[in-house]
Amino acid sequence: SLKLVGTSFYAKSDAAGAFTFSGVPAGSYAVMATHPGHETALVKDVTVEPGKAATVAIAMKPATLDLKVKDERRVAACKLAAPACGSVASECYDRSYGGVYRGVPADFNTEEYAAISENTFKDVLQDPLSTFSIDVDPASYANVRRFLSGGALPYKDAVRIEELVNYFPYQYEQPGDGRPFAVHAEAASCPWNPGHRLVRIGLKGREVPVDKLPPANLVFLIDVSGSMQSADKLPLLKSAFKLLAQQLRPQDRVAIAVYASSEGLVLPSTSGKDKQAILAALDKLEAGGCTAGAAGIRLAYRTALDNYIKGGNNRVILATDGDFNVGVSSTSELIAMIEQQREHGVFLSVLGFGTGNLKDSRMEQLADKGNGNYAYIDNLSEARKVLVSQMGGTLFTIAKDVKIQVEFNPARVKGYKLIGYENRLLAKEDFNDDKKDAGELGSGHTVTALYEVVPAGSGEQLPGIDELKYQTTAVRPDAAKSPELMTVKLRYKDPDGTQSRLIVRPVVDGGAAFAKASEDFRFAAAVAEFGLLLRNSPFKGSASWGQVIELARTACGADPEGYRAEFVKLAGTARDLAGMAKAD
Repeated sequence: SLKLVGTSFYAKSDAAGAFTFSGVPAGSYAVMATHPGHETALVKDVTVEPGKAATVAIAMKPATLDLKVKDERRVAACKLAAPACGSVASECYDRSYGGVYRGVPADFNTEEYAAISENTFKDVLQDPLSTFSIDVDPASYANVRRFLSGGALPYKDAVRIEELVNYFPYQYEQPGDGRPFAVHAEAASCPWNPGHRLVRIGLKGREVPVDKLPPANLVFLIDVSGSMQSADKLPLLKSAFKLLAQQLRPQDRVAIAVYASSEGLVLPSTSGKDKQAILAALDKLEAGGCTAGAAGIRLAYRTALDNYIKGGNNRVILATDGDFNVGVSSTSELIAMIEQQREHGVFLSVLGFGTGNLKDSRMEQLADKGNGNYAYIDNLSEARKVLVSQMGGTLFTIAKDVKIQVEFNPARVKGYKLIGYENRLLAKEDFNDDKKDAGELGSGHTVTALYEVVPAGSGEQLPGIDELKYQTTAVRPDAAKSPELMTVKLRYKDPDGTQSRLIVRPVVDGGAAFAKASEDFRFAAAVAEFGLLLRNSPFKGSASWGQVIELARTACGADPEGYRAEFVKLAGTARDLAGMAKAD
């Protein structure tokens, strides 16, 4: 197995040892080779010139090195991948878990993803309620795209299906009743399991024109540690923030705080009309040192509170690869600090960058607990989507602590499965508990949730528990008379509120065939099926790459930004990579 260090380019050699990386941009690279029973080999300074092929020969040695030599190589690896941290590389190494520098271990990949235990089918008589927090984070889709574009299938736990589905905008109608969002529902047959029904619940946030948004008090908190040197990290990050800076109005303010071995304020809170000062501060940023992330977060919040705008959009935007290795670095301690700060009305959004040591699970949790969004920026187009095209949704919250609770009618439904949202599940009691944190909805944002439903009367066996000895579960007589498939309840708070409001919406299934469903419904189903295949889900049924591509291709509809067309191509890439993996 071979990899270009610091990139997403992977390759596997043939039996004779020959290998090829295709489409590598011009530049200088380090090539890493691994093979069972052999020491990892590293060839540095491999130069790729425009329009030319570069050839490299790699010799591998049997794994006979003792632990001391291996440790010395790991320290050297730290210096190679984070040269600006060079003089303290051994310190980074000593502070690491198990003697390996957390950002750059021997195999140069310490990306972290939270384990996902996929939702199973629930028996309605035993579990009639399904409760979860909304999720509008688009990070997983962009990260999956990064893997596939680099020629590799993503890690299973990098695939959060709800984030894949919610990456795309859908044509839901806006609210017309004064509420911050409207609720929509649609049902049709399930394409990967025709005996089941697929139900889509959709929310559409009220769109607030950019010129009507309240003034913003932003703090850009930027990781400038040594691990941020590569082109897909700090250089891309600076370009992304320049795009956002160009959108700022005179009434908006922005400060820039940085952190590496220590934290600092490189730009005090500055009016959005002084764009030259903001852009100049970004241009001066350089990577170097280890990562004192917690100290930087404290400084950013302190700066935001010092410049707090009552009734405004007060927000810290953290941009990092998530690898904190100096000071407070445990996720639980960071979360506790952020939960305390959000009570002061300052929200936190997180932008993830880079490959190799991306701490996806940590960044997702920080954004969730900070009442903000988490996006992964893999290219400048994604930066433009998140920070320009969807700036209102990314930066301005119209409703917080949005929870959904669905009650299924046992006369119509035997079983159900929520597709995705595994790390957003709530206890049924949490729905009415206003102290429980939940997701935020931004201006113009859409939220989509899909349920796969087993109709009542189906002979399908569902996982269950032993029959109860002392009680039985009875279906109310009027349930059979009701045409309702389920009832959707939502709770939300105003951005500065403490008491939730309730919305109730019954859902009726008209029995539509999948082919008669709306384009948005069919496209969302195609994306969900794509996620089931990437995760190799035990619930994928008859799902296939060919079906994903065909469903998505015929449901692209109005696609002004080309996101859906790009998905069709990405699904084709995934099909090819999955075929090669199966052949191997």
